Amino acid sequence: MNETPLLQDLDLGSVTVLFGEKQGKYPHGNSVLVAGSAETLLIDPCLGLLPRHQTLPQVDRLLLSHCHEDHLAGAHLFPDTPIHIHAADLLGVQSLDGFMEIYGFDAYPQVAKAWRKVVVEEFHFQPHPEARPFEDGDVFDLGGDVRVEVIHTPGHTRGHCAFHLLPADVLFLGDIDLSSFGPYYGDAWADLEDFERSIDRVRGIKARHYVSFHHVGVVDPATFEKRLDQFAAKIEERESRLLAYLAEPHTMDEVAEHRFIYRPGDSVSFVDPVELRSMQQHVERLMRQGRIEEPRPGVFRTVGE
Repeated sequence: MNETPLLQDLDLGSVTVLFGEKQGKYPHGNSVLVAGSAETLLIDPCLGLLPRHQTLPQVDRLLLSHCHEDHLAGAHLFPDTPIHIHAADLLGVQSLDGFMEIYGFDAYPQVAKAWRKVVVEEFHFQPHPEARPFEDGDVFDLGGDVRVEVIHTPGHTRGHCAFHLLPADVLFLGDIDLSSFGPYYGDAWADLEDFERSIDRVRGIKARHYVSFHHVGVVDPATFEKRLDQFAAKIEERESRLLAYLAEPHTMDEVAEHRFIYRPGDSVSFVDPVELRSMQQHVERLMRQGRIEEPRPGVFRTVGE
């Protein structure tokens, strides 16, 4: 008999972190409630809300850090609640077709078909054509002195955002998640160099607490700085391994099969397109830098090797 896991909440004043299973390990996550004197806002409604739905307070608005399946898996629990997302990701919540555009699986029809089924059946995707866009610098005033400030941090998706929650002084990082996996920039709407700039942006924002949607949960400033450095270093590590691998000429398909993002042997349906998209960005950058060359069409090697 399966038992419902015991899920924990952490009270940080006007902010409450609703932890998912295993500190929000994918496919779960850590949602956040922000309560002012006039309104209560819920950030990134995840699967962990399903077993606690009956105990949640009245929620007046849903706020998404970006449009990915795990960050809106609990949105269907609030069918009449306004939902807000950065304008660059708006298309993804308005329809299932728009949502699928974010991933860019068109060249992999079997993957696209399977993934479409998963996001509907396992992550409860429902279209929100009435979703409302916000922009960098917008502020949600919840009453009293409680407010949520939007910080656009693209890279993971075009519209990915962090949120500064005041006066609790909590920085919600979304999927700049400080994990050992490292940054994820493998979708059609993802961008490696935007992600690097976003990492630099949040590095400069001082807060009392930092909250990640996955894995880490809540950390103090010293831990945040250490883990952010380790998180960012995964990009350089992947690039160094790629340069070593291309000491011998290889095609992009061979690069993807070698696995620099995922582990060798990982066989989830979307791994191949994500590996290919991610490493194409590294190859393109290293080509621009003159560190990789293309001795014949579609074949790449490290310069000087």
